[in-house]
Amino acid sequence: MDIVDQRTRSRMMAGIKGKDTKPEMAVRRYLHAFGYRFRLHREDLPGKPDIVLAKLKTCIFVHGCFWHRHIGCRYATVPKTREDFWSDKFRATVARDLRAIQALKDAGWRVLVVWECEIKHSRDTTLAALVSVLQSRTGYPRHV
Repeated sequence: MDIVDQRTRSRMMAGIKGKDTKPEMAVRRYLHAFGYRFRLHREDLPGKPDIVLAKLKTCIFVHGCFWHRHIGCRYATVPKTREDFWSDKFRATVARDLRAIQALKDAGWRVLVVWECEIKHSRDTTLAALVSVLQSRTGYPRHV
């Protein structure tokens, strides 16, 4: 049983953003501070990656744990009402994510995924690791 009525729940769910989320903004600010320049949500690429570093041929997805089903994460819960609906919805989202990632890899792109909980609980470590991965392949850019 839900604690709010169906109309309220619908309004609440509709208000959840798909772009420019707090975790995504944190990743973007950090990368920009390190000198990386990128494009956002390129519609010509499979899955419309959140961040595209074309020079490095790298796409970054910043996934919410609830919607994209981060395995083992405490935020990847299933609502108690309409469990079949939610299970189908989550399964379709995960399948779509996997297809997009594979299509990008097949096209020669490197794909990185940053999870919402990683930003929430270990922001500095996660973002430093992300930049380290980017720098390890290219040596560019270096923060001075």
